[in-house]
Amino acid sequence: MADAGVDRVIITDVTLREYGQNISSNYLHIFTPEIRIEIALSLINAGFTNIEILSCINPRVAPAMNKEAIRKIAKDLGRVNSVNLITLVPNKAGYKTFLDLDLGPDGYNHTMGLFFSAVEAHNLANLGRPIKETIEEYEIILRDASSRGVRVIGYISAAFGYTDPENGTLYKPDIDKINAYINLLIDRGIDAVTLSDLQGIANEKETRQLLETILDKRKGGNIDMLGYHPHNVAGDQAIANSKVVYDLGIRRFDSSLGGTGGCVTGAPGNQPTEKLVLSFHSLGIETGLDEKKVFSLAQKIQRELYSKIPLAKDKGEKT
Repeated sequence: MADAGVDRVIITDVTLREYGQNISSNYLHIFTPEIRIEIALSLINAGFTNIEILSCINPRVAPAMNKEAIRKIAKDLGRVNSVNLITLVPNKAGYKTFLDLDLGPDGYNHTMGLFFSAVEAHNLANLGRPIKETIEEYEIILRDASSRGVRVIGYISAAFGYTDPENGTLYKPDIDKINAYINLLIDRGIDAVTLSDLQGIANEKETRQLLETILDKRKGGNIDMLGYHPHNVAGDQAIANSKVVYDLGIRRFDSSLGGTGGCVTGAPGNQPTEKLVLSFHSLGIETGLDEKKVFSLAQKIQRELYSKIPLAKDKGEKT
């Protein structure tokens, strides 16, 4: 267990982005920009200082993330300097949207999130191109973002493996390559790098083994910049994995209210934010979050949104 002096964790709620981009156009009259703004404000009121909120992807993929909806949400929320609002950008077109909507530091001051996969098959399925091409394009984006003072975080998807949903083949990433990707992102000035277990591939033992290997290669360096983003069909398994990750010294965790979200390339939902908060608090680990407000919000969303909107399985993108 890490030193008690650094026990506080950072939890990033990804409800609005991961749930939102899976809403089909048939249900946008329920999941409106106004509702998303209300949820964002409730998350902030509960103490969240990191929220994945938007994704600059093609609206044909995610109609809830169309440009006008993003514009309204950003404008009505305004500039919230005390909160790290994160908007994902998958490519140059998404970066252009990010800039066009004034989401950078001179405007609404969002953090930009870049993502790619540690597994070639998944990167091709999710982003439609090889990892090498993705990174080359991101390097161009990162140079420009740096010149503008845009904060950036990175996500490495399928860091624990990827099973092709079509043929059942399990692809395991090269750990040396994962470590090289982490170094590349940090060297380019990224604030944090999150490793995603895209499909809930790893149990506690496997999670520990992979992360211990990576941390050993890094000799403990930059551990404060590393995060963990588990998808899992069983929220309790994801939370059990998060406890292992915490024991290894990592303090950044992604979760979603009610465990919703995922990726159409074969990923189940996320670990439930409310259960993750309860788990950490039961261990005496500080999150800075109001547990009652988090649970109340999760119940409200379950009642007013999740029960009314079946998530489309053929929509979405990332992580």
